[in-house]
Amino acid sequence: MNPRNPTHHRFFVFSGKLAGLLYSLFCYLCFLLTTLYLIGFLSGIGVPKDINAGASLSGPLAALVDSLLITLFAVQHSGMARQGFKRWWTRFVPAPIERATYVLSTCLVLVLLFWLWQPMETPIWRVTSACGHALLMALFWLGCFVAVFATFLISHFELFGIKQAIAAWRSTGPAPLTFKTPLLYKLVRHPLYLGFVMVFWATPEMTAGHLLFALLSTFYILIGAHFEEKDLVNLFGERYQRYQQNVAMLVPLSKRKPGSRHHDQN
Repeated sequence: MNPRNPTHHRFFVFSGKLAGLLYSLFCYLCFLLTTLYLIGFLSGIGVPKDINAGASLSGPLAALVDSLLITLFAVQHSGMARQGFKRWWTRFVPAPIERATYVLSTCLVLVLLFWLWQPMETPIWRVTSACGHALLMALFWLGCFVAVFATFLISHFELFGIKQAIAAWRSTGPAPLTFKTPLLYKLVRHPLYLGFVMVFWATPEMTAGHLLFALLSTFYILIGAHFEEKDLVNLFGERYQRYQQNVAMLVPLSKRKPGSRHHDQN
């Protein structure tokens, strides 16, 4: 086979693009399945092992293992998202599948967390009234909706690596980055994180293990948001700084700084 043959070259290029697209779709499927399991893991609905189920080590050892698992997730999820890591990582991983590989790595770490999680069933609170139980579960499902909806308000398929693979398939190149603040992003800068915080904390049966998960995950979100905003300031400069001044990070606030004006793009 002559590698200089134009027909052969086009075949190899086509095969590479197809493989990249199929790989990205596989990673997206893994994301969907992992997300569904995460919902069941926290709610106790429809999964073989939830956050309060299964055999466990003693209290201090269980807390240590769980803390290490969440720390591993935080390091992977935040570290791989940094621009410096991406510049190094794309020396080995083709740029069109870099995001999909990040998504797959996150899924694998979450699967490890589900598998090795050590339940700590000491009750912190238990809501027994039907009304209170329904209210907390409604907040839980609202948090799920907010998190998912927030991804579609920006670019859901770019966030999870599909758009990049399609652009490579079409040979169109990556789309230019734009700054926009649609709907929920006018209320808080990170509605995706707000949805996750609601999911972590809205439960009618809070155990010591669930509380540890909620505390450490919320702490990670605050740290991750800090580093993410540094990247966004580097990308969008003064425009993002004005956005920071006008819009709260996680808790919706109606009061803004006097004299500030909200500049955004729908």
